[in-house]
Amino acid sequence: MLIIDSPSEDAFFNIASEEYLLARYPQEDIFLLYVNAPSIIVGKFQNTLAEINLDFVRKNNIKVVRRMSGGGTVYHDLGNLNFSFHTLLGGNDFMDFSKFTEPVVRMLNDMKVPAKLEGRNDLLVDGKKFSGNAKLARNGKMIQHGTILFDSEMSILTNALKVNPLKYKDKAIKSNRARVTNLKEYLPEGMTTKLLKQKLISEMLKENPGAEIRTLSEEDLEGIRKLMQEKYETWEWNFGFSPNYNFQQAIKIPAGFIEIHLDVHKGMIEKVRIFGDFFASKSIEELENRLVGVRHEPNAVEEILRHTDLQAYFGKVTTEEILELFK
Repeated sequence: MLIIDSPSEDAFFNIASEEYLLARYPQEDIFLLYVNAPSIIVGKFQNTLAEINLDFVRKNNIKVVRRMSGGGTVYHDLGNLNFSFHTLLGGNDFMDFSKFTEPVVRMLNDMKVPAKLEGRNDLLVDGKKFSGNAKLARNGKMIQHGTILFDSEMSILTNALKVNPLKYKDKAIKSNRARVTNLKEYLPEGMTTKLLKQKLISEMLKENPGAEIRTLSEEDLEGIRKLMQEKYETWEWNFGFSPNYNFQQAIKIPAGFIEIHLDVHKGMIEKVRIFGDFFASKSIEELENRLVGVRHEPNAVEEILRHTDLQAYFGKVTTEEILELFK
């Protein structure tokens, strides 16, 4: 087994590293550890916009990245430790999460933390979740990865993942928002994310006598950065990969009541209908047609709106007011 401690706190880098390592080490078992600066990690089959509070995320510079595995959306920050097991698929039951959560549970139990695996893929303490786990199979290997909430900013987590469920209608996998908790209050005083990571590494070395600590080479770093730029930093992967969905939103402003319905395919607006009790001097269908083929993404929509005489369609309105319809 190779034990790799990521040198980066960049979510784009760390999520990209999981895919890179699958190709780099096709036969070896790997145990990868990383900590991300504030970021939201979306399951592969989810509709990103339906999982995040976009305004809050943008205002707080929280990165959004889609991972390779299914499951729900999670929030990462410097108080959250992430672990990732890579192993050959053949000898393992894909649906069994216990084998690769056992080292975490054992380490915490040794520190008198009453952690246990409950349900299919969650680790709980006193009935509250501190670790969610997900899996994927690819090229004959399997990855199981999970989180350990140690001292995460719970208010940020709550606000970043708060979204109006009435806006989106789709068949995407939805996140199950469970009660979550930090482990800090259960652990000895003076414990930090870094110390917790070292304890988990020690646990893996103890249980895997042949394990070797491996540092990413310059070639590895370059390969991961290349994959970041080509995939994990792109709108096409993080947002455009979302399943098709219908979006609706309404606002009440001095100019009147305005409601919008969108059909979105691969992140691109395919159909637009705008309703309301506003007064327009130009046909609203003209604006609807201008928005077809545009990314359902604030910057792209704003670019269209700022080059449009919106008052001819809605009366006395601002670009910012109309932009709210698309969020």
